[in-house]
Amino acid sequence: MTSSETEQTDERPSQPTPGAGALQRTDDSGRESESVHERTILEARDLDVYYGSEQALRGIDIEIPEKQVTAVIGPSGCGKSTFLRCINRMNDLVDAARVEGELLFNGKNVYDDDVDPVALRRRIGMVFQQPNPFPKSIYDNVTYGLEIQGITDNLDARVHTALERAALLDEVEDRLDESALGLSGGQQQRLCIARAIAPDPEVLLMDEPASALDPVATSKVEDLIDELAEQYTVVIVTHNMQQAARISDRTAVFLTGGELVEYDDTDKIFENPEHQRVEDYITGKFG
Repeated sequence: MTSSETEQTDERPSQPTPGAGALQRTDDSGRESESVHERTILEARDLDVYYGSEQALRGIDIEIPEKQVTAVIGPSGCGKSTFLRCINRMNDLVDAARVEGELLFNGKNVYDDDVDPVALRRRIGMVFQQPNPFPKSIYDNVTYGLEIQGITDNLDARVHTALERAALLDEVEDRLDESALGLSGGQQQRLCIARAIAPDPEVLLMDEPASALDPVATSKVEDLIDELAEQYTVVIVTHNMQQAARISDRTAVFLTGGELVEYDDTDKIFENPEHQRVEDYITGKFG
């Protein structure tokens, strides 16, 4: 997928969030570097994750390219969602979780002491399996993340842009003051996507975003993911292998024991995998 430049309406708060500067990618002159086609934006190096004494991920090494869709597949309990939650430090919210190794975002280890998790999550948004709109208006759902980050200017324009990017604007433009809970399941999930991209993150994490939706809504979300990858890096966990084959550029296969067994171009994974265990999983022999 090719990247395209879009006009950004997002203006950062006048006072930077502590730790936010640690996440910026800079060149030798100190200026923020322009994105390079297919450059690595996320990288795990010998990543281990434990929940108490139980090891959920083992020695994960992976490089995820910018502005592409990377699918993470595998059987239940193999560590897919754990890996996704490591990327923006959602596992910090689990008392028993412990992370070892490195997880780099723009070359910076997100687990360094000088990285603020709140600032990180602004750059790396997340959409969950079940649509979780707040019991507020559609408008207030989209602005929620902006306001808690101190962004209060041009909210109307930001809401319009986020809903448009989430392919929802035409359906709700005349009822932004109505409760988000009155939307259909598919609309609620697209609203959650709009909420996640309103602060204009660089990466969008999606944990089985269509598993609770009907086929029509699922198709809309899949089409949306394809469009979003023109502006954002998308990492999606899915149990649906056909979905991974349809929408992703690269696929990572996690198998039992928290191991990343194979990671390659999606066509290669599904047509000619290198590992017998991966072929057995994809062909339905287990999982």
